[in-house]
Amino acid sequence: MDYLTLKAAADAEYTVNRSRFIAHASPVESAEEANVFIQEIRRQYPDATHNVFAFQVRQPEYARYSDDGEPSGTSGMPVLQVLKGRGLTDSIIVVTRYFGGILLGTGGLVRAYTQSAVLGVEAAGIVCMRQCAAMVCPCPYAFYERFGRLLEKHGYHPIKFKDWIKIGAFVGVVSGIVAWLMLLFMPAPKPASAQTDAPPAQVEKASS
Repeated sequence: MDYLTLKAAADAEYTVNRSRFIAHASPVESAEEANVFIQEIRRQYPDATHNVFAFQVRQPEYARYSDDGEPSGTSGMPVLQVLKGRGLTDSIIVVTRYFGGILLGTGGLVRAYTQSAVLGVEAAGIVCMRQCAAMVCPCPYAFYERFGRLLEKHGYHPIKFKDWIKIGAFVGVVSGIVAWLMLLFMPAPKPASAQTDAPPAQVEKASS
């Protein structure tokens, strides 16, 4: 089953009324990995006023958030809503705040944490994950680029190319068999010899 998650770990910063918000967004694969990430951020910013977080994972399906000392409902839940609103799972956002001396109020906190989380997601990027099977598809080097474009056109994704004794194109596939693509793509072999008494039109067609 396809699902959306963050593409890579990234940070983004947002400042409002002298309060500094640093969003740390990252893909994770479990609640345990999310908790490790939270602890790493806390160690990295030990003097921060707050380290608010929210995450959700698929297996098992689980979501958690923390206001980390901010007024209830003003920080962790807005961050979680950013993840949910974009359909993201296996993802975590930790927003580090340094208080700037000016109270933002309930509405101001919600807006600040929401905007910080949005910037974190934008910095990390979003990717659609799809379960694939890896296949090796023989392909002459001279046709590799054209063959790759043809595969992508039909929903396949070339992963890597390696020159072995027999050159092969490593292809990530969702389902089905790619052999028919090669039959469509590869030029027909030239005949070893042509009949001398064959009409010119037939000889030309066989050699094309």
